[in-house]
Amino acid sequence: MLLPSAYPAPEEIARLTARMLLEIKAVHFNAAEPFTLASGLPSPTYIDCRKLISYPRIRGTLMDFLACTVLRGAGFEAFSNVAGGETAGIPFAAMVAERLGLPMTYVRKKPKGYGRNARIEGVMGEGDRVLLIEDLATDGGSKLSFVEAIRATGASCGHTAVIFFYDIFEGAEATLAGSGITLHRLCTWWDVLAEARAQAAFDAATLTEVEAFLKAPRAWQEARRND
Repeated sequence: MLLPSAYPAPEEIARLTARMLLEIKAVHFNAAEPFTLASGLPSPTYIDCRKLISYPRIRGTLMDFLACTVLRGAGFEAFSNVAGGETAGIPFAAMVAERLGLPMTYVRKKPKGYGRNARIEGVMGEGDRVLLIEDLATDGGSKLSFVEAIRATGASCGHTAVIFFYDIFEGAEATLAGSGITLHRLCTWWDVLAEARAQAAFDAATLTEVEAFLKAPRAWQEARRND
């Protein structure tokens, strides 16, 4: 079990996380040729947190940050199990579980369809206090399904932690809170935008357009879809 002895302020964690994401080019801004999201809607922003697993120094630092953030926000003895959401959350859950000295499990998006037809892999059950780990959160919807599967085992799950939270869709945290779930995160699009500006990582016109999207994402998407 390895825990850092110092706990950076949340603002510094957010700034450094944004810096690392930009450094490995996990952040993509393109207003001229928007990306298509899983919803089918356009976006001038895209983030790929999965790239982090290929950068040992960065992933190690971010997992320290995630462990610190959760311990500070939820308590040092709040959990007895760490679960990763399929698929991007699995490696991060394993690394956080190692730091916290806790068992690790993972949750499938749906039953695998054969054998035990399980959604939970690993050992989880009655009385476990589970921390759900994923790479990112958009509107919080996918977390509810994972938490439902965790709670079906008799375990409790009142906290989820992510590296990146969009923080642009109204009601995302309220949706989670309505199901008794607290969201912990390292940084948001606003932190990334601020660091991108500080570094002049993208041209001014692109950053202005990205900010317009972040302030009113649905309106920006509707305008682009109707072009």
